[in-house]
Amino acid sequence: MGDVVDLRGQPLPLEDNHEFINDFARYCEGILDEKFLRRKYRFDDSTWESLGNDDALVEKIANEKLRRIRDGTSARERAQVHFATAPDVLGSILNDQHASPRHRIESAKELRTVAANGPEAAPASDRFVITINLTADGSNHIEHYDKARAIDPNPNEMKAIVPNDDDKQELLPAAIKDDDSGKKPL
Repeated sequence: MGDVVDLRGQPLPLEDNHEFINDFARYCEGILDEKFLRRKYRFDDSTWESLGNDDALVEKIANEKLRRIRDGTSARERAQVHFATAPDVLGSILNDQHASPRHRIESAKELRTVAANGPEAAPASDRFVITINLTADGSNHIEHYDKARAIDPNPNEMKAIVPNDDDKQELLPAAIKDDDSGKKPL
């Protein structure tokens, strides 16, 4: 039967190859097709037919299918396959002269949303980080401020972390340190 060789040159039984098991679970779910798998694993007709006779392999594929269904991976990947046809459907509505103008406008808006799926549409980082390098005078002092980007009702939580300090102590900026009376100076 067609063995897959790992990077160390040792033959890896198909039952132990997670990528292979996952690919065939996806094939059973209709996500991948036979032509793709035959080409990827270089299976001839006899090898392809013999795969179904290996009970251990069939059991592993069935278990992987069940795992994928339970954790939602299967539904997510099948939804992605269906979603890939959405631009064609939306485009046909947009270009249909007999469609309601409202439907044409809505399809244009949805197409714009789908088309804006790139690096510029990626959500911003959830952290605000400032690093100040004060090592020019030879003091080997670096200040690092790390704060969540969300609006925080308690803005005094910004911390300065000095990574070069031997005891790795967290320091607060002087403007927000408590004095002995418990009041914060301006």
